[in-house]
Amino acid sequence: MLAGDVAPYIRDADYAIRSPWYTPPRRIMDYLLLFVEEGECIATVEHETITLSRGDVCLIQPDTLHSLRGVTDTVTPYVHMDVFYNPRREEAFPTKGGQVSLKPYEHLIQPQLTAIEGVAVPVRVQPRHPDVFHSTILRMVAAWQSHDRLQQLEANHLAMGLILELLRDHGPAFRKPDPSSRPLNWVSSYLSFHIGDPITVADMAKRANLSQSRFSTLFHQQFGQSPYQFFLRLRVAHAQELLRTTDIPIRDIAHYCGFADVHHFSKVFKRLTSQTPGSARRR
Repeated sequence: MLAGDVAPYIRDADYAIRSPWYTPPRRIMDYLLLFVEEGECIATVEHETITLSRGDVCLIQPDTLHSLRGVTDTVTPYVHMDVFYNPRREEAFPTKGGQVSLKPYEHLIQPQLTAIEGVAVPVRVQPRHPDVFHSTILRMVAAWQSHDRLQQLEANHLAMGLILELLRDHGPAFRKPDPSSRPLNWVSSYLSFHIGDPITVADMAKRANLSQSRFSTLFHQQFGQSPYQFFLRLRVAHAQELLRTTDIPIRDIAHYCGFADVHHFSKVFKRLTSQTPGSARRR
């Protein structure tokens, strides 16, 4: 199962307010996301006991033997949902306590997140931005419970955001890369498009989300010259093309290619091509 098959489908969602309660051991076909808004719960997952207090989020993955106990009065919004697309998803259902064998429903059981290489999400989820994560769960439950088709689509959209956050937090392949590790392959097309504009090294560094010094170092490593020299050569190369294929006056070509005046243009052009603009046009 690939990340491209991720397509959240909420099957059930509720804002559960309960006195001390207990769900006997069971296995589920889909994912159970539980938010402890108030109170204290205990989750026993594959014989491991985990205490969940106010503000904790619990993720029970498919085909995992587990039981849940509310130790105190609790408020626990929850969502039963598929993460991966299954064309027969409407046949699946949240199982009841005591249903520990899913053999008749193997074709409906969702893959666990470990189906995505490098992903390992713990039972107690610790999001980087807990307040946002918690409020998104509450919005998701409220939207799904409206039973309006547009609102339920919104609920699935919110679910996708939560899943993406889990994958970023717990899957190395999904973590935001270090800007300094990104190639600068965009530079040539970007500068060609802005050939006549007063683009500075600071402008390029800002676009790459790097400091000027770091950008210049990486640029030289990739292109073998400074950003200034690289841009200058692009401008001269464009000027050569205009001289060869058009009748545009040399003064206008100098302006189109970002040079301050004809004198500066001619000086740079001769230094880089060993000929004047006029002789290049005659040839």
